[in-house]
Amino acid sequence: MKDITVVFHLAALIGIPFSYRSPESYVATNVVGTLNVLEEARRLARVRVLITSTSEVYGTAEYVPIDERHPLKAQSPYAATKIAADQLAHSYVRSYGLPCTIVRPFNTYGPRQSARAIIPSIIVQLLSGAEHVKVGSLDPTRDLVFVQDTVEGFCRIAECDGSLGEEINIATGFEASMSSVADLLIRHVNPAAIVVEDSERVRPQTSEVQRLLGDNAHLRRLTGWVPSVGLEEGLSRTIEWFRTSGCAMEYKARDYNI
Repeated sequence: MKDITVVFHLAALIGIPFSYRSPESYVATNVVGTLNVLEEARRLARVRVLITSTSEVYGTAEYVPIDERHPLKAQSPYAATKIAADQLAHSYVRSYGLPCTIVRPFNTYGPRQSARAIIPSIIVQLLSGAEHVKVGSLDPTRDLVFVQDTVEGFCRIAECDGSLGEEINIATGFEASMSSVADLLIRHVNPAAIVVEDSERVRPQTSEVQRLLGDNAHLRRLTGWVPSVGLEEGLSRTIEWFRTSGCAMEYKARDYNI
């Protein structure tokens, strides 16, 4: 961080199902790793830090749209480690005056995303010729943010002094069920395919976050940010990237069955 003025801290273990199997590795990376970043930023004369949080810290919505005042509820070891990292960041703001912001993206998707995530997982299966597409639970809804809009949100927050010490959602304010997303992807790639629920991909019942719909009013007030890519366009661009990049088979071999 020497001679650096702004740090975007995005490093994390993110696969929720894997956090059930190896919670200690999530604590080591997401909590201790964040502590290391914060401590080094403090040591080097208050480097500005953007901590990447997640909408998973809210758990299933108690009200919608979810604003930054919504209670935090860990429904997986992954979510618990992200809450801990957020609270560490707040402690460094209050204890040391570290210029830090908690950035809370809702579900980012788009080109280059790991095939462990649901949207690229479905795309990879479809482009690989599968006619029975395996997914986890289809009922949960998510606020899906195209990666270009997420990046724009981060950049605007980094340039906004009013964001210091704040928690800020990056969300579209719209939600889509996993079932409707799967249907859209099938329609774009192979209308003959059908969805099959894979029990191994279903979270434990009390751990599944059923509804995430974000409120972006705070971000809009501070920076003027609004999402620019709608869901259909974003999915189309993501499919096209996987189709033309030649990565579908590589992702299938490397990520999908891990």
